[in-house]
Amino acid sequence: MERDEVNRVGAGFSRREFLKGSGAAVVAGAAATSAVEGPLEAQQPATKIISAEPHTIKLNVNGKDQNLTVEPRVLLIDALRNDLNLTGCKDVCDRSTCGACTVLIDGKPVYACTRFAIEVVGQKVVTAESLHSLEKTDDVVTAFCKYDAIQCGFCTPGFVMAVRGFCNQNPGATEDACRRALGGNICRCGIYDGVLKAAYDTAQIAQ
Repeated sequence: MERDEVNRVGAGFSRREFLKGSGAAVVAGAAATSAVEGPLEAQQPATKIISAEPHTIKLNVNGKDQNLTVEPRVLLIDALRNDLNLTGCKDVCDRSTCGACTVLIDGKPVYACTRFAIEVVGQKVVTAESLHSLEKTDDVVTAFCKYDAIQCGFCTPGFVMAVRGFCNQNPGATEDACRRALGGNICRCGIYDGVLKAAYDTAQIAQ
């Protein structure tokens, strides 16, 4: 008796016939998949590949253009602190959760630890250092001093930038709105009451 006769499986199919049929199905499936994926891949935009070598970039920080050379992997917070000596934003949690490194990017509060420096080229970055000068002190800084909304100070720059960004966009905001807006910032010392009062005062002045 031939091997195919012995290896019959199912209703009248030999093992050899079964494997041949399975192989044909796989090939047909692959061909169909390629036919569908081909046009889709052609529609996808080309991936922009950036060399790992250091790049010279221009950042607009606190109204001034700054030229610096950084690797693509350098975070905005590190470029600000290490290259531009703007140490207001603090690297506290290393988890992108506490808000101590908050800066404004095109007016919006953003964690500086969640952006690469090369990502913000062409955008306007504002740090806590912009809120005080010999000529003027920002209202948010005055309000934080008025309500003693500071203790160890690590979270403070992030809070004042979050408040400044929120009040710029929401003048006259209610206390409850201020509370919700500051949900992305953490104070380990627990001076939330003073921070909230400072935020509310700033919002009323801004209207």
